[in-house]
Amino acid sequence: MIYLVNARIAAIDVGNDSLKGIFGKMEHEINIPNIVARDIEDRPIIGVEELNNQDPNDGIHIRVHSPTLKDNNSIYRVGYLATKSNNATELDPGSNKSEEDQTLIMLFAALALDAAREENKQNFKRSNQVIEATYTLGTGLPLREVKEGKDVAYRSRLLSSVHQVEFLVTPKYQGLKINIKFEEVKIYPEGFAAYINLVMDQHLNIINKELIDKRILIQDIGGLSTDIAVIKNRKVDDDKAQGFNLGVSESLEQIREEIRSKYGIELDSRRDVVEIITKKSDRNHIMVKGSRTSVHDIVDRILLELAKKQYRHLRNMWQRNSQTEICYFIGGGSIILKDYLVALNNNLDGYQIDFFEDEKESIWMMVNAYYKLIADFSRRNQREKQSEEQKMAKTK
Repeated sequence: MIYLVNARIAAIDVGNDSLKGIFGKMEHEINIPNIVARDIEDRPIIGVEELNNQDPNDGIHIRVHSPTLKDNNSIYRVGYLATKSNNATELDPGSNKSEEDQTLIMLFAALALDAAREENKQNFKRSNQVIEATYTLGTGLPLREVKEGKDVAYRSRLLSSVHQVEFLVTPKYQGLKINIKFEEVKIYPEGFAAYINLVMDQHLNIINKELIDKRILIQDIGGLSTDIAVIKNRKVDDDKAQGFNLGVSESLEQIREEIRSKYGIELDSRRDVVEIITKKSDRNHIMVKGSRTSVHDIVDRILLELAKKQYRHLRNMWQRNSQTEICYFIGGGSIILKDYLVALNNNLDGYQIDFFEDEKESIWMMVNAYYKLIADFSRRNQREKQSEEQKMAKTK
């Protein structure tokens, strides 16, 4: 069998709520909750036949071996499977994405899920249940971490080793071992990536001409942090861009806790809270002993308080960058806070602000941008290699 020599392209956004990934020529996407739980090797299942009819993404059970991990060679449930565990962990406010084992576990799990697909048999060498997978990775970190130079150490940790994911009791992939190595890793500041996605298409051609020379703020509200990028002269002003340890996760935890103490209802994770407050029908309602019950008062009070803090950051940034023409709110947090931010803005300053009506576009904005950037890098790299080969051929 002939295997492709080129590394496979992967663009991955390890968001605080979920990981989004785009692979290859955009033929494969993945979205899994950013939740992990330590586990044992033989998790109980009802039957192997039934297991192999399930979606691997719903039953990610892996051992991860990598010298980059503080806790090496451990076993985890990841994503949807982890939400069912009592010891599930989500990233804590104030933590650095680049320094957390959880970020790497999620990243390696996503790459392994892609590498193990039947459709990738031609791409990677396989022998005795071991797959050798090489990737060119585009990913990102919050502006604050990039400004502190944490991207350099993060990139070298990824490039310096081979990282192994062993699928344990995982549908379809049980027993497979994936050795992951990186041909190249590019780490982009999240604010810059958002701007790229706003103004450029897949081939980095300008599509939003009316935006290209505007002075723009991009306020990206995530689970644990908020980044505000300042765009002028077609690039991010690194000195003025700011990151804050203020996301929606703490407020979601607060809502979850108040629902538990008031109604005795246990919600498994923050994701369950998000579902309650964003669903199309019966928003802000839960079932209590079979009765439909409103939690509107709890949700409104807590989210309005968070929206006021977010709006204060917007106001401070706008005052420091008085020639700003528009602020775009992006990220999962902006969807949750949209109504509150719009109401505050209408009652207070009346800034020119905008949101993305397409929720998927807002949530997938970062990973789409990473894909555009890493695909462009890969194309240029290929052209340079071909040019070098042609030169070598002529000199022979």
